[in-house]
Amino acid sequence: MTAPKKLFIKTYGCQMNVYDSERMAEALGGKGYVETKSADDADMILLNTCHIREKAAEKVYSELGRFKGLKAEKPDLKIGVAGCVAQAEGEEIMRRQPLVDLVVGPQSYHRLPEMEEKTQTGEKALDTDFPEEDKFEKLKRRPKAKRGPTAFLTVQEGCDKFCAFCVVPYTRGTEVSRPADRILTEARDLVERGVREITLLGQNVNAYHGGMTLAQLIWELDKVDGLERIRFTTSHPNDMQDDLIEAHGTCAKLMPYLHLPVQAGSDKILKRMNRSHTAESYLRVIERIRAARPDILISGDFIVGFPEETEEDFQATLDLIKEVKYGTAYSFKYSTRPGTPAAERPQVDPEEADDRLRRLQALLNQQQREVQDSMVGREVGVLFEKPGRFDGQMVGKSDYLHAVHVADCSKKAGDLARVRIVSSGTNSLAGELID
Repeated sequence: MTAPKKLFIKTYGCQMNVYDSERMAEALGGKGYVETKSADDADMILLNTCHIREKAAEKVYSELGRFKGLKAEKPDLKIGVAGCVAQAEGEEIMRRQPLVDLVVGPQSYHRLPEMEEKTQTGEKALDTDFPEEDKFEKLKRRPKAKRGPTAFLTVQEGCDKFCAFCVVPYTRGTEVSRPADRILTEARDLVERGVREITLLGQNVNAYHGGMTLAQLIWELDKVDGLERIRFTTSHPNDMQDDLIEAHGTCAKLMPYLHLPVQAGSDKILKRMNRSHTAESYLRVIERIRAARPDILISGDFIVGFPEETEEDFQATLDLIKEVKYGTAYSFKYSTRPGTPAAERPQVDPEEADDRLRRLQALLNQQQREVQDSMVGREVGVLFEKPGRFDGQMVGKSDYLHAVHVADCSKKAGDLARVRIVSSGTNSLAGELID
């Protein structure tokens, strides 16, 4: 029998890229590939890239440069670039780095088997189209291998919001929602394979419109036997509809955690960002969500040093943070993205932006610690995912997405149990099982 070929995938960026990498592995599984955790062992290397962070393309070229020696040792090794940098750079990647055999955008990875065949003949393979066919349905049916207790499930891709700082509409395309029946079929399949928690993914997931609203989809998933937890990310404040807010208070499987980016607290900056909401409208959404589910943990995104941001604008962001009290947040210093409107505007002094980021992160870290410390003494549900670093220890996630470790734990991966939190560490909580 022919030995299986080995595939190494390195994934950058968001949870959707994690999901896409799993689908790429499935697509190439039909061509005889099995995954390996080492690039040195691989017959094919795929870099599944992200274009959100600063100098993303240059970092990809740097990573590719590290494979020159490996390619020289293994001339038959195939190297590919996938994801959002592939979509943005296209054929330029092959021109700048001739060792690359394959470039595929995030909407075309279902075509990987045909592209791989082309590379085996010595040709280069490039596909950065936005094809009409449904890439999810074009993949071969996934093998019934056992899965871990948690999984991502993409329900929506792309974005129509065109924020002034963001490249997503250009690399992922405009908003497209998967049909609800296909999502439900995939969810049941995941549960059959051991999954107990599903996170619904989308660049703008609460704009889902695949024959029903996101809230209606959540209620359909609520009926799936064996599925115990539902989450979703990432949302836009303008699409937090009444039924979705209500679901947070009435659907027991929908976890009390919401990632709702605001980006800034200054209306002037929000307008320049083309966010289409104000600080006040965002705060009113948070108010309604907390009325529906008082214990919900709110997460957010923030950009400091956006073009033309003043100290007064920055203080407005700090004021909003103090009012919301975030349980966790992601914060970044603005960096230009070529082709986006904000790239052409007057930029904030880098040292001033660095100082604002330090001050903002100090406030966010303080809030995160306060929220985490407030969990001590409370009883929470924990879905155990894996053994911890110490003998007998198990680690999992709470309802609020906090990492929780339990010593001398009788549970195994996939078990859901009630845990009393006994202490709060730097980035995790310690708990004990409730008999």
